[in-house]
Amino acid sequence: MATFIKIKQLHSTISTPPDIRATIKGLGLRGPGKERILKDTHQIRGMIRKVAHLIEIEPWEKEGK
Repeated sequence: MATFIKIKQLHSTISTPPDIRATIKGLGLRGPGKERILKDTHQIRGMIRKVAHLIEIEPWEKEGK
């Protein structure tokens, strides 16, 4: 069974370098307070490490198991 993580953007990308903005966009986040649930892969973990100062992550389990 695949594991998932919930990512929430906490801070704006104003005055951040273009590569950080692109990473946030690649994660599917569009602004502070927005959340996404993504599959926990090595590629996603690498993106998370790059923007860890702007986001919050937590494990996510499907409801109704």
